[in-house]
Amino acid sequence: MKILLIGTGRAAFHLGHGIRRSHHDLVGIAGRNMERARVLATDLNTEPVQLNEAFPDADLLLIAVSDDAIADVALHIPLGDAVVAHTSGAGDLDKLLPHPDRGVLWPLISLSPGEPMDLAQVPMVIDGNSERARITLKELATALSTRVSELDHGQRELVHAAAAISLNLPTYLLARSQKLLKDQGIDPDILVPAFAAMARRVEAIGALEALTGPARRGDVGTIHHHLDRLTEDPELRAAYARLSSMILRAHGHPDDGLTDL
Repeated sequence: MKILLIGTGRAAFHLGHGIRRSHHDLVGIAGRNMERARVLATDLNTEPVQLNEAFPDADLLLIAVSDDAIADVALHIPLGDAVVAHTSGAGDLDKLLPHPDRGVLWPLISLSPGEPMDLAQVPMVIDGNSERARITLKELATALSTRVSELDHGQRELVHAAAAISLNLPTYLLARSQKLLKDQGIDPDILVPAFAAMARRVEAIGALEALTGPARRGDVGTIHHHLDRLTEDPELRAAYARLSSMILRAHGHPDDGLTDL
């Protein structure tokens, strides 16, 4: 399969390297910024392509840009026989109109700067508005990863929300907790090994079994001592109280009026 990758950011970088490692043919990198397209194309040993110029022959045009830019990019792609897909978990297929065969290939992971990521165990979520689109995207997804799921737009939105809750919120809470320590002259990185170890335990035994702490145990007295230490950060104090209340009640403990704080 011949694939043209449209985009020059993190998603394009990691997916481009994944495609190069597969048996498929990466025929070019298209972008609005030709300098960035040239840099990534050189890294991937393929050709840079100007977004609004003639494209090389391809079976799949894979748009790896920000959600807000997908529709505009799709409008700049001339109509043809290729399947056109984006990589957004939250974006619907209508963003790709007026192309007839539209789809999604969404790697469910945070794609950060650095070395090319091994995508073999990264969940790949696919969808398509036609059988041809679904078959094409499944062929690419299974070449990239051993974990492929086909989900419609409503299901993808739910997974996207669940990912934001389970990945973004804990990471933000870590950042706020680190600031809390840093403001008191305590090394904020003291929390990082335990944070990383928790992720490994979740992978090994599941989130419910891995959960520890005073709320899990029903130790309301310790929770109130913690709240006393958070009076100068009312937002973080309220978040701690609310989440502790949820954990207490989920494990059969009274929440002692924490939701009223």
